Amino acid sequence: METFIQLVVDGLSTGSIYAALALAIVLVNQATGLINFAQGGLAVLSAYIAYAFVQAGLPLLAAVLLAIVLSFCLGALVERFLMRRFERGDPDTAVVVTIGLLTLVTGIVAVLWGYNNLQFPSLFPLTSVNILGAAVSVRSLATTVTIVAIMVLLQVLFMRTKLGLALRAVADNPASSALSGLPVGRLLMVGWGLAAALGAVAGSLVGPQLTLTPGMLDGALVYALAAVILGGLDSPIGAVAAAWGIGVLENLVAVYVPLIGHDLKIAVPFALIFVILVLRPQGLFGRKVVVRV
Repeated sequence: METFIQLVVDGLSTGSIYAALALAIVLVNQATGLINFAQGGLAVLSAYIAYAFVQAGLPLLAAVLLAIVLSFCLGALVERFLMRRFERGDPDTAVVVTIGLLTLVTGIVAVLWGYNNLQFPSLFPLTSVNILGAAVSVRSLATTVTIVAIMVLLQVLFMRTKLGLALRAVADNPASSALSGLPVGRLLMVGWGLAAALGAVAGSLVGPQLTLTPGMLDGALVYALAAVILGGLDSPIGAVAAAWGIGVLENLVAVYVPLIGHDLKIAVPFALIFVILVLRPQGLFGRKVVVRV
C-alpha cells in the first residue's frame, strides 16, 4: 500500500510540471485561438532570466517577480511584431510559426547561457513530510497548491471577468469583436503577455525540480499538450486534472504492468489521446462547439 501511495504522490508531483505548461497553453488558446508550441521555450527563457537576476544579487522572490513582469512584456511584443502577421491567416501557418519560435528561443538561450546544467534555487523548503507512509516533499506540495490556485484564477478570469470574456470573444471572432468596439490588437497582446507571465511562473516552479538547460521542458511540453487535448482546450480545470492523471497513471502502469514498464510508459498519454479523440473529441472537460452553416 505504501508503494501505491508513493507512486500516486510522485505522479501528482510530476503531473504538476505538465499542468503548469498546460495552463499556459490553455490561456493562449482562449485568448487567441492558437496552440502555442513555443510556450515551453518561453518558460525556459523566463527561468533563465530569473536565474540571471539571482546571480546578479537580487533575492529569489524579487528575481522571479521581475522575470514575470519582463515575460509579460516579451509575450506582448512577440504577439505585436511576429504573431499578428499570421493570426488572421491560415491557422496551420501560425502553428508552424510557434514551432519556429520555439527553436529560435531555445537557440538564443543556448547562446547566452550555454548547455551546462545549472541549479535553479527553490522557492520552497526542500524538507519532506510523511503522509500515509509516503515521503512527500514540501516543494511538491507547494507546487501543487500553486497550480491549483492558478487554475482557479484562470477559471474565474475567463468565466467571471470582463477581460476574460473579451479575450474569449476576440479568440472566437476577431472581426465581430472589432465591430463591437473591443480593442482586438491590445487584447491579443494581453493574452500573449499573460501566457508568457504564466510561463515564467511555470519555469520558476519547474526549474528547481529539473536542471536548468535550454531544452529542459521539451519533454514536459509533449505531456502538457496531451493534457490539454485530454482535458479540453477551453478548460483550465480539465488541463490540470488530465496532467495529474497522466502523471499518476504513468507511474502506476510502469510498476504494475510489466509489459509496459518504464521504457514504454511514454505511450500511455498517446493511447489516452487516441481513445478520448474517438469517444469525446472536445476533451473530457471541453465544450462541444456547434457551427451553423
